[in-house]
Amino acid sequence: MSTLEGPPVDQDLLDFAVDLACRAGSLAADRFFAGDAHSSVKPDGTEVTESDLAVEELIRGELARQMPGDEVYGEEAGTTAGTSGRRWVIDPIDGTYYFARRIPIFNTRLAFEDEHGPAIGVIREPIAQQTIFAARGRGCWRSTGTDATPIRVSDRTRFGGARTGMGNPGTWPEELLLALHRRVFLSTSGDDVGLVTGQIDAYVIAGFPMGYEDLAPLPVIVGEAGGRVTDLAGNPVLTGDGTVLATNNHLHDEFLALVAGLPTARDWRALS
Repeated sequence: MSTLEGPPVDQDLLDFAVDLACRAGSLAADRFFAGDAHSSVKPDGTEVTESDLAVEELIRGELARQMPGDEVYGEEAGTTAGTSGRRWVIDPIDGTYYFARRIPIFNTRLAFEDEHGPAIGVIREPIAQQTIFAARGRGCWRSTGTDATPIRVSDRTRFGGARTGMGNPGTWPEELLLALHRRVFLSTSGDDVGLVTGQIDAYVIAGFPMGYEDLAPLPVIVGEAGGRVTDLAGNPVLTGDGTVLATNNHLHDEFLALVAGLPTARDWRALS
């Protein structure tokens, strides 16, 4: 049963979103293998490549043709106003840092929001040829080809030793790192996809704050997989402080209690 408010999303709309994210991911992969990875630094300190712009342009073009009344927000080109009350959120290449350095662990993210709130989330991993997708009332799924299989978070209830992925650990403060290290098993190899496929029990992102486009798919994907996602203070992740705590739900309150009051970032820029 969905934990999100509102009716189930139309299946055709979900299929459209998945297909669009897959096509966008294919363009990102083509550019990756072609060596199109020169990057520049944006005012917020993050990197952008011409491939980021091209992938976002592909998605925006298709949305303009198929969903002309919908608002579109993209990481690179900002907001295009709409009239329908619905919105699409685009992260063309999540992991531009890795993309620009020929490290094949980037993905394309697409989210859809309607009058009820988060409705669709898609994460396309083009190099792994894997798609994680979910829609309100329709569960969370993984596709590695033509067939899709339902996926769920882990069923672990014991907090001690929980498998916990780390996002941006180089920008974490030592207080947060030490508190978690004492109680759970930390790993840099787990992420939000690992959480919803049951490979890890929790995923924490701290330090450098995430943008809205990074976070937009998570309420649907994590919620429909049976998990829970907030920021590290327990606030809704989309209106929080840019940190992330995503868990299998069973462990969420214990994680929140452990990190309550701790700093969530260090002055990592001072190191460079």
